[in-house]
Parts: sequence; structure tokens; C-alpha cells
Amino acid sequence: MNNCTFFAPVIDDNSKILILGSMPGIISLEKNQYYANKRNQFWKIISHLYDDKLPDNYELRINFLLKHGIGLWDVIKTCERKGSLDSDIKTPVINDFNNIFRKYPGIKKVFFNGGKAYEVFRKIFISERHCPELIRLPSTSPAHAVKFEEKLNDWKKIIES
Repeated sequence: MNNCTFFAPVIDDNSKILILGSMPGIISLEKNQYYANKRNQFWKIISHLYDDKLPDNYELRINFLLKHGIGLWDVIKTCERKGSLDSDIKTPVINDFNNIFRKYPGIKKVFFNGGKAYEVFRKIFISERHCPELIRLPSTSPAHAVKFEEKLNDWKKIIES
């Protein structure tokens, strides 16, 4: 069982949308990058949504998200997990969303990258004041075996916001 810790949020005052995953997988943790596993379809989906080829450079990808008003974070701050599967997450501790929503009141919608992120958030998070609209999307993980076109169609909700 590995102890997993969180990444800092990618967010700024321009962010209107926040995309939340559950917890980075092993490859992402090793590279210290969101969605670093080349088999994960997150970056491919973002590229298709905005009809723009994303650069390979991670920092430029992050800048692309921020330019489009998209923040990125994970629901879980720390947990124990063997491997990268969400189903193996044990003892999750949630990130401080009350503080994030107070600090960034421009966030109007929160999209969840998969069921585990949505499930843990809904189970643990209690808003003191502000909670944006919550929308569950299919996971971009390679473990979620759904055709790319189906995932992309669901993820179009981001650009329809």
C-alpha cells in the first residue's frame, strides 16, 4: 500500500470551471504532472474540445487550461492505495474546497473526471456558503473502457457551459 499525496491546484482568478479528478495515478505522481499517463485520454479530450493541438510541454498545457478559464485539481488530498486504480483507494482525506470556493468565487461549475471523484466529493464535502453546479463526467482513465467518441461527447458539456 502506497501513501499518495496531492498536487497543488491549477487555478487562477480567471477560472470559471474546475475539473476534479480523484487522485493522481502512479505515473502522474512520479512525473509530478496531472494526467501524465499517455493512455489517459484527458489531454486528448481537451484538445478535441477546443479544436486545438496541445503542445507536449506540460507547462504550456497548463497555461492552455488557464487561458480557457479551466482549473484543475483532485478531490482527495491524501489516501492509501496499491497501484493506480480508484477502486483501491483507502482512507481518503478530501482537499479544502470551502477555502477554494471562497478564494475563487468565479468558479461556476465543477466537472468530475469519473465516478470516484464525484462520489468522494459528495460524501465528504459540506459547503459553508458557496457550491457551484456539480457535473459528473466519465473517467478519462484507460481503466474506464468506453469508446473515445462516447467520452468526448459527454465531455462536450464543458464547452457548452
